Amino acid sequence: MFYLITFIVLYLAITVYLSYLGYRRTTTVSDYLLAGRQVHPVTMALSYGSTYISTSAIIGFGGISALYGFSLSWLAFLNIMIGVWAAFVLFGKRTRKMGKALDAHTFPELLGRRYNSRFIQGFSGLVILLFMPVYSAAILIGIARFIEVYVNIPFSTALLGFLLINACYVIWGGLKGVLYTSAFQGIIIIAVMLAMGISTYAFSGGIVDAHKELTDLTLLVPSYLKEMGHRGFTSMPETGSSLWWFVITTMVMGVGIGVIGQPQLNVRFMTLKSDRELNRSIPFTALFILLTSGIAFAVGALTNVVFYKKYLELSIQAVQGNIDKIIPLYIDRLYPQWFVALFLVGLMAVAMSANSSQFHTLGTSLSRDIFEQAMLKGKSVIETTVVTRIGIVFGIFATLILGLILPEGIIAIATAFFFSLCGATFIPSYLFALYWRGGTKTGAKASILCGFFISLLWMLFIHENESKAIGLCKLLSGSDSLLGHPWKMIDPQIIALPVSFVVFVIVSLITPPIEEEIKRKAFRHI
Repeated sequence: MFYLITFIVLYLAITVYLSYLGYRRTTTVSDYLLAGRQVHPVTMALSYGSTYISTSAIIGFGGISALYGFSLSWLAFLNIMIGVWAAFVLFGKRTRKMGKALDAHTFPELLGRRYNSRFIQGFSGLVILLFMPVYSAAILIGIARFIEVYVNIPFSTALLGFLLINACYVIWGGLKGVLYTSAFQGIIIIAVMLAMGISTYAFSGGIVDAHKELTDLTLLVPSYLKEMGHRGFTSMPETGSSLWWFVITTMVMGVGIGVIGQPQLNVRFMTLKSDRELNRSIPFTALFILLTSGIAFAVGALTNVVFYKKYLELSIQAVQGNIDKIIPLYIDRLYPQWFVALFLVGLMAVAMSANSSQFHTLGTSLSRDIFEQAMLKGKSVIETTVVTRIGIVFGIFATLILGLILPEGIIAIATAFFFSLCGATFIPSYLFALYWRGGTKTGAKASILCGFFISLLWMLFIHENESKAIGLCKLLSGSDSLLGHPWKMIDPQIIALPVSFVVFVIVSLITPPIEEEIKRKAFRHI
């Protein structure tokens, strides 16, 4: 406990100082919402990476990797190719330029001003306000599960305690405080994940032997997983099986593609001064993603080798079915106390980084996107920062409630849910806003509504992960899903995103164009 107290005190002292620094340097609304558009590329890279790779990646997807093996490595690949390269090069540069031209301070405001629509801004802000707490709760559950295992306190106590710590500095420091602390937290988690990756391969006998032994454990895969299509921890699931559809469409594509529509990440592009800073951020961000998500997925799969060597059981058996406890239990059992304490601080760092960005986004959605623009038609009667803080408090309470009521083993699924919903709802209108002058207000509205409601209906009545948990489909039809295999395993984004794209194009071609003055203003730096 000495190590834990020492590390936490040092960590919190530095975090409080950086948050205070952000507070002192926040003098305008632009400072509070966009850090004055003067962020250093390395700070941007560490902040973007630590916000993207949260405890859901380390604890949730690490646990999923322990169950399904190296098939999750495709998600690490998409994280870099789409979450970094495509996001920065294809979307980031134009987002920065268009955000500056339109004086947009939030992601919904960028869409709203580009299409000259208060409805788009207000509805987008509402989607974020209502559904982002699900993702925030998933991240909070990740750190709370580790605290529960290591400190041996009730899960609800760990959840509430960490949330209170996290709430303090995000309300205080604005986006500058969030960025400063995120960069510091990013450095911590890189060091911790490197140490964990190297030591795990050492525990497993080296790279070659570790993978060979993991392959040999195929015979021990539980029968219910084999029936679903599991072919071993170093193989892809059987093509076309229910497990294949789940891993590919939900775990890999749901998150790997959905990242493009993430508001708390897209707003980061508008904090940079020029394309030069953005280009410099790319290699740092890609390396960060590789050293965090890549290591987390590999370690998750290899926990099976270590647990079997020491305890003659697979990881899922060691935690009695709760995949969210696999990584916490692995760290607690295999590592010295000083490293466990350091790992906990690392998890605190990445959880605080992601949660703070989400709470900040929730706050700005309420103030800038819903309250000011949609409800008051652009006329603010209350200082933006005050209403933003009210939104943050709402997000904190919503996150707490969801964290307490969501079931076990939910972290990765809840993360995929939010990424998928945002992808189907926002990606077409976001892409066409940046690249197609012919996109219309009506086309964007139709696309956003189509993507959102098709996703929601698919989750409620078709996709078994959500429909079974929510229970509405069972109540109305007597079945967990209205469709059988493979439809019930196909992620909503796979269905809703193409429809949303097609709707945008067709509606835009047959509806009146946006005023030339708005288009000239939006594209004046592009």
